[in-house]
Amino acid sequence: MKDKAHTAETAAAAAARLAAAGPSEEDRALDLSLRPRVLGEFVGQERTRKILGMSIEAARQRGEVLDHVLFSGPPGLGKTSLAHIIARERGVSMRATSGPAIERAGDLAAIVSGLEEGDVLFIDEIHRLARAVEEVLYPAMEDFELNIVVGKGMGARTMPLAVKPFTLVGATTRSGLLSAPLRDRFGQHFHLDFYDREELTEIVARSARLLGVRVDDEGAREIARRARGTPRVANRLLRRVRDFAQVNEAATVTREVAVGGLELLEIDACGFDRMDRAILAAIIDKFDGGPVGVESLAAAVGEEADTIGEVYEPYLLQEGFIARTARGRVATARAYSHLGRTRRGTLL
Repeated sequence: MKDKAHTAETAAAAAARLAAAGPSEEDRALDLSLRPRVLGEFVGQERTRKILGMSIEAARQRGEVLDHVLFSGPPGLGKTSLAHIIARERGVSMRATSGPAIERAGDLAAIVSGLEEGDVLFIDEIHRLARAVEEVLYPAMEDFELNIVVGKGMGARTMPLAVKPFTLVGATTRSGLLSAPLRDRFGQHFHLDFYDREELTEIVARSARLLGVRVDDEGAREIARRARGTPRVANRLLRRVRDFAQVNEAATVTREVAVGGLELLEIDACGFDRMDRAILAAIIDKFDGGPVGVESLAAAVGEEADTIGEVYEPYLLQEGFIARTARGRVATARAYSHLGRTRRGTLL
């Protein structure tokens, strides 16, 4: 009994350390290894896969560069993976960067001018591009040329510099913040939705095979059920459950093992972590169920407003635990039920 208690304590301590430390370099490397490499390996987003596959094949047959592609949706749904897949399916190289990393127009010009014909330029968080950088990007996307300013003051003039045709793949979690001129220059726009449990179960089973982890069907389903509809979360939970199983000497991740590991990480049956529950509790307890603005909510839970809007809120909205009104966020009846709260009056 003492040995079992010590083992459980060790597992709890290990899980707590892992949760507090955040993603390690090993985790990041594993994330890359678990990503699908071709469209045939990509699970979910059926409509996007079909249209994208058709566009890639049509461009290949015509010998043309693929139209610029914009992916939008919450984090962790496969936007970066699809960008890599596009490059592999086209047999070209990919250059990856992000909106905040491109500080000056010259930075973008240096990147674009170094691309070979047909290459993919992937810009994550493209909604955070500076306006001056966007102005340089427009002619590069439309006419495959850069407008270089030569000289200063009254003697300054613009020189067009041709660049090789390329495909820009943009990714954004906030498509509403994209300027209309930039959005209109993308030939294809795909919004990625949350995954259903069957798709996530398939993803967990595939990742388990790649990691060499034995997971039975019920264990995979339990991890999928608590993965917030997000493959990235599913893979992260699988790795943590793998650690729990290893420390507790469980040869196979069964449902019982999965539940034990996930509860240790404070991931509840809906896939909510401590911050999700803190958000719901704040709306109910501190703001009488709402409505409350996101800035006030962020101050109440000690989190950035952007993080709440981009990471936590989409899934809470999708699952019907909060509603967004003109005056702010409101807790629904499901939120009260989940936290075991009661309230008189009419609820959404």
